Amino acid sequence: MSAPEPHDVVASDLALPGRLDPTALTLRPGELICLIGPNGSGKTSLLHALAGIGQPRGEVRIGGVDPRSLPPALRSAYLSYLPATRDIAWPLIARDLVALGDPGAGDMHKVERVLAQLGLEKVADRRLDRLSTGERSRILLARALVAGSRLLLLDEPTANLDPLWQYRAITHVQHLARREGRVVLVALHDLDMAARCADRLLIMNQGRLAADGPPNELLDSPIMASVFGVERSADGWRPSG
Repeated sequence: MSAPEPHDVVASDLALPGRLDPTALTLRPGELICLIGPNGSGKTSLLHALAGIGQPRGEVRIGGVDPRSLPPALRSAYLSYLPATRDIAWPLIARDLVALGDPGAGDMHKVERVLAQLGLEKVADRRLDRLSTGERSRILLARALVAGSRLLLLDEPTANLDPLWQYRAITHVQHLARREGRVVLVALHDLDMAARCADRLLIMNQGRLAADGPPNELLDSPIMASVFGVERSADGWRPSG
């Protein structure tokens, strides 16, 4: 899979009324950026706004292009989104669902490559309703990755995965960011995983971007107590106060 041309992703005045306050943000190629925050803090709303879901206000530019304005066959080169839900309404064959992530391309070599990268060769010919929850999660991740998009928006990509595949999945998207110059924004609840894998951390709180900076600096700062109600200790995370 060839690497896309790297470009910053620049968002300005990005908002979803009642869910996301106006936000300005620049995401750079080569970084794995982790998005954290309490339940209802606006993580998914920010991903939706960047992906053009829910009629967001504001602009998103990748190399001067707003991918949200493009038809699906062209948009996939710029933008791919993995939703948090793992529900699939249709009893498709797993391989066919992955191919839907690259509309109009018809390149099954790319499909087979991403299936192999995520260890899915043995289940590729099964119906989705006959897969385990973890296998279905990896199939949906494969669908998000197959087009080789410049910007990857991944909402809880390690959800429902066992520890080995949590590690392998996050390592794979690290590779896409650091070695192929993709812009990768990953929403996570696991603070320890964010500390291990992130190059940069964004913290959401009450529909706004509350902090943006180096992971360990933010995870050891007072903002964790004010936003999450926890603090990091030698024994791990514990309630603050």
